[in-house]
Amino acid sequence: MRIGIYPGSFDPVTLGHLDIIIRSARLVDQLIIGVLKNSSKSPLFTVEERVEFLKQVTLDIPNVTIESYHGLLVDFAQEKNANIIVRGLRAITDFEYELQLAQTNHKLNPNVDTMFLTTNVEYAYLSSSTVREIANYGGKIEQFVPSCIVQSVYDKYNKIRSV
Repeated sequence: MRIGIYPGSFDPVTLGHLDIIIRSARLVDQLIIGVLKNSSKSPLFTVEERVEFLKQVTLDIPNVTIESYHGLLVDFAQEKNANIIVRGLRAITDFEYELQLAQTNHKLNPNVDTMFLTTNVEYAYLSSSTVREIANYGGKIEQFVPSCIVQSVYDKYNKIRSV
């Protein structure tokens, strides 16, 4: 059985992320979306909120499950019996960083390989940080994130402003 993990912060999940999820789900028997609990970052959304968003946007993809994790990705992969890590590449600058991670992960666990998928050209410029920046200033994010989470992003910034 081919089990893949697509890890990330997903703060928030974008249409670029969803593109990689849909495409990689076709290539494996089971795809686990690993939502990283990173203590060195201060995400906009809690890990529970990010997991819930991902559950909403992947509801129609039967071989996808969503889980949070902390620690080393290769340890999470071993725990889940996954042998593939999926990473999306937007630009050549992503490749250098991702290649180094892939090689390190393979050194830590030779049973895990990294599969790179290039992002659809339509989303090559898109990142969660761009979405957060636009939303923070009240800009329109409908073309960047799944429709079911648009209002949640705006609501989060409205809540922050009212504090």
